[in-house]
Amino acid sequence: MKPIASFPDEAARRVVCILTDIDDTLTTEGQLPAASYAALERLRDAGLAVVPVTGRPAGWCDMIARFWPVEGVIGENGAFYFRYDPVARKMVRKFVASEAERAANRRKLLALGERILSEVPGAAISADQLYREADLAIDVCEDVAPLPRTAVDKIVSLFESAGGVAKVSSIHVNGWFGRYDKLAMTRIFLRDRLGLDLDEAKDRIVFCGDSPNDAPMFGFFPYACGVANVRDFEGMMAATPAFVASKRGADGFVEIAERILSARAGV
Repeated sequence: MKPIASFPDEAARRVVCILTDIDDTLTTEGQLPAASYAALERLRDAGLAVVPVTGRPAGWCDMIARFWPVEGVIGENGAFYFRYDPVARKMVRKFVASEAERAANRRKLLALGERILSEVPGAAISADQLYREADLAIDVCEDVAPLPRTAVDKIVSLFESAGGVAKVSSIHVNGWFGRYDKLAMTRIFLRDRLGLDLDEAKDRIVFCGDSPNDAPMFGFFPYACGVANVRDFEGMMAATPAFVASKRGADGFVEIAERILSARAGV
């Protein structure tokens, strides 16, 4: 991983879209500082499409798509995208699975959640589970004492043994039924909303993240960036970002945004 200061000016000037994780990328210790929100506005005002790509739930994403300075939001690790159309005054929602499929999956996830809690001491259902449509979030350090790596691995194993997919973020293990991830829904969103073919445009898109569930994005985008806390997960990810900030969390995101904006200001 190269320092963000070495991000090429020419590449920054070609960027058309910023994709970013939320927890521990835009936030620090669970808070969204004014500086990182202001960075989103500055990126938007510079003509860049800004799209959060997060494991957070549908309920949160509805608010984000409506109120934040973003083009839309991809949530629950790629289960859907939401985009608010201010002209039509309408929230556009696109899910991978149908409503009936999501209801059936929720029943299976409910039973699986009970098993996980009985077999992994200290784990808890995430406090934001009430607002989820497609996945089950197991809290491993947000509102509980941090679980050891062996416990996190056990949770992943339980999801996978039930035929599900599990991804580890900086705060949760998210599990679901269905073959999708952050990258798959990003492909759909950029085609639908921006008219971009992801394979052709990937060198004009920057993804910012911090944890193992971001690995598909890190591996795909040649100019992917990590905040400094991505180093906490070295050895746990199939792919790492090309560039890394010197600062953690929100301060790292601001550092990445400033590097891109400063290069573009020199055009």
